[in-house]
Amino acid sequence: MADTSIYQSPLSQRYASREMQALFSNDKKFKTWRRLWIALAQAEQELGLDISDEQIAELIAHQDDINYDVAQEREKIVRHDVMSHVYAYGQQCPSAKGIIHLGATSCYVGDNTDLIIMHEALELVKKKLVNVLAALEKFALEYKDLPCLAFTHFQPAQPTTVGKRAALWAHDLLMDYEEIEYLLDHKKLLGQKGTTGTQASFMELFEGDTEKVKEIDRLICEKLGYDACFPVSGQTYSRKYDTRVLHALVGIAQSAHKFSNDIRLLQHMKEIEEPFEKGQIGSSAMAYKRNPMRSERMAALANYVICDALNPALTASTQWFERTLDDSANKRISMAEAFLAIDGILDLYLNITDGLVVYPKVIEADLLRELPFMATENIMMDAVKAGGDRQELHEAIRVHSMEAGKHVKEEGKPNDLIAADPKFNMTKEQILEVMDPKNFVGRAPQQTEEFFKDYVDPVLAQNKADLGLHADINV
Repeated sequence: MADTSIYQSPLSQRYASREMQALFSNDKKFKTWRRLWIALAQAEQELGLDISDEQIAELIAHQDDINYDVAQEREKIVRHDVMSHVYAYGQQCPSAKGIIHLGATSCYVGDNTDLIIMHEALELVKKKLVNVLAALEKFALEYKDLPCLAFTHFQPAQPTTVGKRAALWAHDLLMDYEEIEYLLDHKKLLGQKGTTGTQASFMELFEGDTEKVKEIDRLICEKLGYDACFPVSGQTYSRKYDTRVLHALVGIAQSAHKFSNDIRLLQHMKEIEEPFEKGQIGSSAMAYKRNPMRSERMAALANYVICDALNPALTASTQWFERTLDDSANKRISMAEAFLAIDGILDLYLNITDGLVVYPKVIEADLLRELPFMATENIMMDAVKAGGDRQELHEAIRVHSMEAGKHVKEEGKPNDLIAADPKFNMTKEQILEVMDPKNFVGRAPQQTEEFFKDYVDPVLAQNKADLGLHADINV
């Protein structure tokens, strides 16, 4: 059980998955530091420095058994986290102690680790995005032909279909997927650039051999599974990169917030509801309520991520020359928590989409209540074909529309005045036939099918191994 006497982040306790939390854990961080120290020693050995196989084997043997107690006690004395862990690693690897961190500065382990963790976190985000897209496709194709009232300005507008509306949600996420894919396709490490980015310490180690100094970056990248390093840097990689990463996460937050808004409005209208557990309580006072709490939580976390985007922007813009340390505390909070929050958002998105409940009869009733206003042009054309005068009919429709608005809004009566007007020479049954909702949705069903077939299915095929994820959330 967690210590209840101190603050615990809700992102860890309530929202983010264990998988995402593990990526930002101390174990992941410090084990990655040691992977980087091993890669550095191996690269230096391959380039001719006096480092033995036995020293490297010793480093590898203790790669994962972090002696935290030694590092923590040492940090109380030296007040430097990297040198404390160099010391602790050296206590476990006495023969290799003298070559750990050789030629490096703190950002070698700090920045490269941050990049590795961010990229692995982006992979997890991509995996969850793909699963949400798959769930939205299943929902959209199931309801691609179900007409529903559309809205502009939240005022009734020309009908669409339930599936086409889901395609809009999916299209937003597809754009977010493309942003994440771009970042992963162009990922880079800092490499080994030294205290001001000039690699001066390595020029000294390799006695001015420029080719070896260039090669050490390539070797480090290769050993960590990367193709490239940033071509130039100060002591740190440009903090603008953090801004770019967080903006991709903010894009997901925007998409999710928009989806959550639509679901909350639809639930108010009783057309579509998010999942509701058998024993779930909607309100402490009003026992009958089914509040859209998951969508509301999604919106709340999205607001947090969107606001969080200001942090790396301020950090990047206020750096001095080759580096200052005022990025550290902000960066370790803002970047990690953005990923944890997005992780929670995507779990909610998948959970909601997997369990959406649709009420076709309510959707039909809402649509039919407004459809007569939208069907007037079609009714007028058919009435002209039946021998009516177009100008007289247009004026009659204008008058009836004003009167019908009054009947509907002020008196709560149905909108059926046209059926009673002999000018139209049409029976109520004929008018109802014209008003079949499927006559008013345009290409919505076809657009839905085409969008998923042409744009989403290739993404799902490319990420087939990641499909099948289910999000069990703390409701």
